[in-house]
Amino acid sequence: MEKWELIIIGAGAAGLTAGLYGARSGLKTLIIEEKMAGGNTVNAPVIENYPGFISITGQELVQKMVEQCTRFGVEIRQLEKVEGLELDNVKKVFTNRNVYEASAIIIATGTHHRKLGVPGEEEFGGKGVSYCAICDAPFFKDRRVLVVGGGNSAAITALYLSEIASTVKLSHRRSQLRAEEALVRELKKKENVEILWNTVVKEIKGDTLVREVVLYNNETGETSKLETDGVFVQIGEVPNSEFAQKAGIKVDEVGYIIVDVRQRTNKEGVYAAGDVTNRPVKQIGTAVGEGTIAATDAYGYIRRPYYYKNG
Repeated sequence: MEKWELIIIGAGAAGLTAGLYGARSGLKTLIIEEKMAGGNTVNAPVIENYPGFISITGQELVQKMVEQCTRFGVEIRQLEKVEGLELDNVKKVFTNRNVYEASAIIIATGTHHRKLGVPGEEEFGGKGVSYCAICDAPFFKDRRVLVVGGGNSAAITALYLSEIASTVKLSHRRSQLRAEEALVRELKKKENVEILWNTVVKEIKGDTLVREVVLYNNETGETSKLETDGVFVQIGEVPNSEFAQKAGIKVDEVGYIIVDVRQRTNKEGVYAAGDVTNRPVKQIGTAVGEGTIAATDAYGYIRRPYYYKNG
């Protein structure tokens, strides 16, 4: 069994930041990531609201974070899935490859994309239905696409696709977008982008590939069909907290891990940071801040337990 002082589960913005702060404080630090490092950040086509960068892609930002982490001695193990935790007495992390012992644990597993749950979505997954514009946009060059959603992710996806696809429709179930005003202004400038207000997708249809969607206007009650070559779903996220719940970590009614102002969970020496927590703002900047707080507090817990418990 490998022993580490600090184990971080997840290598997104929060996890990588926690790793950086953990290693710089002198802790023997390991990051375990089920996929490749980056989390949802790596899928961002462009980031314009991260301090210090006028504009940067998610891939570029993640690359810089990974390089910074490894420079200070963090070990990042990718393509290794955490399958369970044991948090009573000695803390253990069980993966599909190994069993680890840790003095403190930070959970930074982020979220996964919420699905529409309509007929045809599963059938046409990878055949016109996508949840990642930067991954799949090249397949839709000069094609017609539909983006579903009304937040920042949907707006950014529509803007990105407007430079690649011939036409972009953005369907939103309400009469106003939730996206930042700066993004809304940019959308309005795009001649090949049209917003379908008060509109939801009821079905995705096609043959071997997506050919059309059935739309419903919740204001007029009308049903219509829209020919399209691709559907990009951007309607929010679901927290990756199932394994944490099984270990006794408390979550809210929708599955986000409950933390206090120091990112502590209900289990001593176990923290959570980033999109997986019940903090209200889900942004790269807030994930970085939460990762910083979690690692700093974990250092106090591990190295200065007397002051920590009596501070």
